[in-house]
Formats: sequence, structure tokens, C-alpha cells
Amino acid sequence: MESREAPRWGSWSSSYFAGATSSFLSTVLTFPIYKTIFRQQLHTLTIRAATCQLTKEGGKHLYRGLAPPLMAKTIQGTLLFGTQGSLQQFFSGGGTPGVKSRAFSGCLAGAIEAVLLVPFERIQNILQDSRNNVHFPNTRSIMQEFQSYNKRQWLTCGMYRGFSIILVRNMVGSAIFLSCKEPLRDLLLYPSLPDWAPSLGSGALNGAFTSLVLYPLSVIIANMQAEVGKNLPHLRKVALRVWNKCGGRVSLLYRGASLIILRSCITWGVTNSIHDTLSNKLL
Repeated sequence: MESREAPRWGSWSSSYFAGATSSFLSTVLTFPIYKTIFRQQLHTLTIRAATCQLTKEGGKHLYRGLAPPLMAKTIQGTLLFGTQGSLQQFFSGGGTPGVKSRAFSGCLAGAIEAVLLVPFERIQNILQDSRNNVHFPNTRSIMQEFQSYNKRQWLTCGMYRGFSIILVRNMVGSAIFLSCKEPLRDLLLYPSLPDWAPSLGSGALNGAFTSLVLYPLSVIIANMQAEVGKNLPHLRKVALRVWNKCGGRVSLLYRGASLIILRSCITWGVTNSIHDTLSNKLL
């Protein structure tokens, strides 16, 4: 079988750049949607009620908390398409990667994401909760609060609060996304479509599906990380509190899921399409 030439460094650097750039732009565009979803997760509001809440707070608060997710998503895009690609080649021995190697490398990439990005997500969730507007108006005030914690509290109740559940979410989510990414793209291949369209559709469908599957974990994480204090409630208690807040109804637990589909379609569709297009041109 004819062997294909290994990618030049330019293709690898463009892959990192494409992932970072597309994630950066997608985050800016979809941040108001994400913030609306966050308010729904936190207060079990309808879309209209969450939108009204943000409207009353005014435009100056709309992009409050943007910096942490902007940095986090940019790093995430770089890791997803860069680190995972390197790990995938390593586990496949330079050959064509199978489902197992894609899933396993995705799990490891998700674990690396969790370690690096939990502090960003923690600060972001504190800033997006309107109950913290007075006591924690900016990132500096949050960091000053955490400085009063001892080393163990800083990790468990401070910057890395909710780390274990975020680790599970990221590892499972990355494994699902990266395992289904190429098979979905191949299913959408049609001669009349432009080259970028199958990757756009694959990223959009895959991202939406992964987000919906893991949405209940995201709701629990939002409720855990929005709170500030030196006491850490048990995960089971937080999950039970969220379930009771939803009245034991799955439909209320999934409030915000409709916007998750829209945000994920835009974010992962654009990111996946740009990355694949650049990679194909530079191979």
C-alpha cells in the first residue's frame, strides 16, 4: 500500500493555529448564548426569563466573565487538535488510527484540558452568577478571596472546586467527539458539496450530541463552581439539590439544552471545518 508523506511542521503549526483562532472567534460570538444557558442552569429559568434577567443587568454586564472562557476555549482548541493528534499518531504507531486509539487519545487530551482549564472555568462561573456581582466584581477580587484559603482549601474549594466531575466530563466528551468526528464527516461526503461542508456538519452534529449527553454534568458543575466558600458540599448533595430544584423533572434539568445545540453547532462546526480545511491543504 502506498505510504503517505508525513506532515510538514507547517501543517502541525497551522493545525494548532486553526484550532486556537477558530475557538477564539466562536467563543466571542456565542458568549451571550452561553451566559443565557448558564443562568438557566443556575436558576432553572426559561430562555425568556434568563434573557430578561441579562437585559435588566445592562449591556455593560453582558460580556462580564468573558476573559476566562476566551482563554480557556482558545487553549482547549489548541489541545484538542494538536495534543490529541500527536497522541493519536503515537498510539496508532504512525498508521491509520482506529476507534480505540482515537478514543484513548481523546481521553488523555480531555484529562490534560481539565488540569489546565478548571481554574478558568471556576472564575468564569463565579463572575457569571449575578449573586456575586457585589462581592466579586472582577477576577482580582476572586483571587484575593482564594488567597485566604490554606493549600488544601485552595485546591478543593478554590480554583479546583469540582475538578473530579469536570475531569470525567472532559475525558468522556473528548473521547466521544474525536471517535465520531471522522466517521460522521465521511457519511456527509457528497460530490456536490464544498470540501469544508462535511467537516462543518460533522463538527456541528458531533458537538451538539456530545454536549447534550453530558449536559446534566454541566448543570451540576455550574452549581458547584458558582458558589464561593471554604466548605465543600459532597457531590451527591449538590446533585440532589439540583434535582430537587428541578422538581424531579428531567425537562427542567435540561433547561438551556436548546441553546446548547445552537452554541455547539456554531462553535464545533466552525472549529472543525477550519482545522480540517487547513490540514488537508498543508499535508
